[in-house]
Amino acid sequence: MPGTVSDVRMRTETVRTETTETEATRTEIAPALRARLRESAEQTALSGAPDHEVLAELRASGLLATAVPTEYGGAGADAREVNRVVEEIATVNPSVSIIAFQHFAVSARIAEWGTEEQKRELLPRLADGTYLAASAWSETGAGAAKQKLASTGTRRPDGTWVLNGAKSFTTGASVADIYLVLVQTEEPEADTARVYGSVGQTFFLVMGDNPGLVPDLSLDLVGMRGSATGFVSLVDCVVQGADMLGPEGRAPEIIAGVRESGATLGAVAVGTARAAFDLVVDHVERRGLLEKPTVRHRLVGLATRLESARAIVERAGARTSPTPGLTTLHSKLHASTEAEEICLEVARMLSSAGYVTGSRLNRLLADARAVALMGPTNDLARELVAVSWQN
Repeated sequence: MPGTVSDVRMRTETVRTETTETEATRTEIAPALRARLRESAEQTALSGAPDHEVLAELRASGLLATAVPTEYGGAGADAREVNRVVEEIATVNPSVSIIAFQHFAVSARIAEWGTEEQKRELLPRLADGTYLAASAWSETGAGAAKQKLASTGTRRPDGTWVLNGAKSFTTGASVADIYLVLVQTEEPEADTARVYGSVGQTFFLVMGDNPGLVPDLSLDLVGMRGSATGFVSLVDCVVQGADMLGPEGRAPEIIAGVRESGATLGAVAVGTARAAFDLVVDHVERRGLLEKPTVRHRLVGLATRLESARAIVERAGARTSPTPGLTTLHSKLHASTEAEEICLEVARMLSSAGYVTGSRLNRLLADARAVALMGPTNDLARELVAVSWQN
């Protein structure tokens, strides 16, 4: 009977989506990097600061090429592979998986909406790790739906733009080389039908060394402590018209396309839940508890929940459902909810062994909880799903 549980764990560790040999080679995490990521997670949980050395290793690993098309030096991976890579990183370091997810998302938006000049200039550098990308969309007072942005973009007579405002909860703040910044460039219009974003919002690509972009890591987060999540201030930040991503005033269309891509934060949740599951299996094996049917059955219950979360994340990445965008939302909702519940059940099974400050489980629980708060937040995701029924 102990073999039954081991087999379950083996399946949860080895399930892989189908990829080409070249793609799989370029997006596998080397054992040495995996060990460094795990070590870094322990360090940053205490410091609350990003690990620049491990991020340098991530840049050099080739993994950042995952979402970049092959013609620009990337791996040309689809959303399934993006989700798999994010999940694998999350099993050892959820904070870095969030940084990688944002990098992949920005890379994909440039590949989809960028001008030929933007693609030629930026995508090769995003692929080889020269540039690390981050998204700066959220801001205090705008709400999860980002319909009341205070950040503005003003066009000057010479064709340049001046950005002013403040962004909050920006993952990769201070460590990114390029930011995808969302600002209001026109007066917003009342649009009761729109759930996310508003008319007149525009994206700009802003380099990290722009003197008008000022990162601030004063946020002291409970979870994702190594994710460099903080504030970004825009103070008379001058950018060129060529730095605009997509059509002026059409950012909500780009945002909607993010969901349609199938790349999902649910992958972060699945990786985090896998780590918690492996932790409890190791715990009960070391203590000889697998001989107890009640313990085995609780573990199988956890494995089943983990498999259900992975299944919907894989479905989102494969884009096989009639409504891929809705499936992406469901995947984020289900996987993040299950990850937190799995971590809580693991805590019950560990009992006093997990009730210490240094327990890895406590870090995983805080990280799993954080996914529900990331954009779109779970409450907003529910609203986006509900609105679809009204059409």
